[in-house]
Amino acid sequence: MSSSFGSNFTGMDLSGSKKEEVKQQVKRELAMANAQELVNNVNKNCFKLCLTNPSTSLSSTDEGCLSRCMDKYLGSWDIVSRAYVARVQQENK
Repeated sequence: MSSSFGSNFTGMDLSGSKKEEVKQQVKRELAMANAQELVNNVNKNCFKLCLTNPSTSLSSTDEGCLSRCMDKYLGSWDIVSRAYVARVQQENK
């Protein structure tokens, strides 16, 4: 076995199509983990900011604050992720 990142994967030689399948699975799992982290951060930060006096229901002020906070957070995340992807693509050229 060479290494877990080399041409042998846990002691098994993977064909080209199997390697691609593993890569795609890892990409899907990373995307899911990133989405979960985004949702968790939005929940943590926006609820902390907007719900200073929690109760059994949301007021229209709370709903508006949450909506604006989530829009800003998601917009910011989109800008940062696009810049990151562009930078990685530039470095790979």
